[in-house]
Amino acid sequence: GAFSSSFSVLIHPQAEGFKEQGNAFYSKKDYSEAFNYYTKAIDASPKNASYYGNRAATLMMLCRFREALEDSQQAVRLDDCFMKGHLREGKCHLSLGNAMAASRCFQKVLELEPSNREAQQENKNATTLLEFERMAEFSFEKRDFRKVVYCMDRALALASACHRFKILKAECLALLGRYPEAQSVASDILRMDSTNADALYVRGLCLYYEDCIDKAVQFFVQALRMAPDHEKARLACRNAKALKAKKEEGNQAFKNCNYEAAYQLYTEALAIDPNNIKTNAKLYCNRATAGAKLKKLNQAIEDCSSAIKLDDTYIKAYLRRAQCYMDTEQYEEAVRDYEKVYQTEKTSDHKHLLKTAQMELKKSKRKDYYKVLGVGKNATEDEIKKAYRKRALMHHPDRHSAATPEVQKEEEKKFKEVGEAFTVLSDPKKKMRYDNGHDLEDDCGFDGRDFDANNIFRAFFGGHGGGFTFDSSPGIIFLFNVDLFFFFFNLIIKCSRSLFVD
Repeated sequence: GAFSSSFSVLIHPQAEGFKEQGNAFYSKKDYSEAFNYYTKAIDASPKNASYYGNRAATLMMLCRFREALEDSQQAVRLDDCFMKGHLREGKCHLSLGNAMAASRCFQKVLELEPSNREAQQENKNATTLLEFERMAEFSFEKRDFRKVVYCMDRALALASACHRFKILKAECLALLGRYPEAQSVASDILRMDSTNADALYVRGLCLYYEDCIDKAVQFFVQALRMAPDHEKARLACRNAKALKAKKEEGNQAFKNCNYEAAYQLYTEALAIDPNNIKTNAKLYCNRATAGAKLKKLNQAIEDCSSAIKLDDTYIKAYLRRAQCYMDTEQYEEAVRDYEKVYQTEKTSDHKHLLKTAQMELKKSKRKDYYKVLGVGKNATEDEIKKAYRKRALMHHPDRHSAATPEVQKEEEKKFKEVGEAFTVLSDPKKKMRYDNGHDLEDDCGFDGRDFDANNIFRAFFGGHGGGFTFDSSPGIIFLFNVDLFFFFFNLIIKCSRSLFVD
């Protein structure tokens, strides 16, 4: 009776018929129909290991490795010497990323059949997979995310159905700023398993790093609902909420014109999560804006550069840095930034900013007559006159007659420059053309090379005959006859205007 019962399990006519039909469909690569017939065979004879083995092979072809694993395990439970059952179980473990379990299965096959080349090769694959896992874990700790992606690509070539490897790859892609790729991987997993907490976390992470913080928080909360102990999701959720709150607090302080507070709040926000590239780029730019209001222009330039380093497409950071460069008279750098902006967004406003910077650069390469006289660009006519008087007396050659030839030559050069500066800035028309960046040599008949500073000086001070002298020993200047001085002063202004015509 035992024999006949055992024999009936092994050979069940109807079940065998279903199996043969399943084999036929399998040969035609119609795996869905093969699956149906192997299932019928199992239903007819549920204790036959080979039927489970056949259905496992079919499920593997359909990439349904978890179900295939269950069938393989059932097959070897029914028949521990079923070599193909152990082999298929090992392959399923390997495809699912369980290298240790896979290796144990392949070892079992080799015990049953030591010369089995397929088992030998698959065992090597399991060892290789373990090595890639170790490398990835080490690289992740070192924050070498590119290396992790490389390892996971190699691992997935051996374990194509491993969600764990896919998630790790997706997380690292997100940390590298490759958000579309990371989103794609996570979405693929969620299509198969909508409750996968890791995939929900990665989706949230991508949104978080793309500065869509509210949506990100929703995904983190959903991930925590599926897996309450998901530490990464909890940390990311906390960071996202803190970052949003601190940034908004800084923005409000800025709107209230409390720039010191805004600057400090942006600084605190930047310390929350160094990995959030896009949000941190905005925070650096915001802090630069507050810094510019506080006249911390060099720090503002550094902050803009930090923002651009994080996001080299961030137009607002280029514009802010360019303005800071303009304010610090670094016109070449400003032109470079405005050119970058205009190449990206060819608007009339950006064109105007670029032209303005180019004009200021051109002007900066000429002699700066305001600096020569030591006055600001908004100096009044009276301030220009006073500055000329002071600088002309300071650099007059007679005052440096006892100095070395080198000093005398330098002072003579400065004396001439002071005269040139006064000639231009004391004439409203010439001053206007100079301020607008026009070349005075071309348009005004003014040639600094033929300029005689002594004529201006004599006319301004009335010459030696008008009561001006130097005391050569103490180097003290004496001015006499104030009324006569101002008479000649006004006279030289009128003469200079008539001598140089537009």
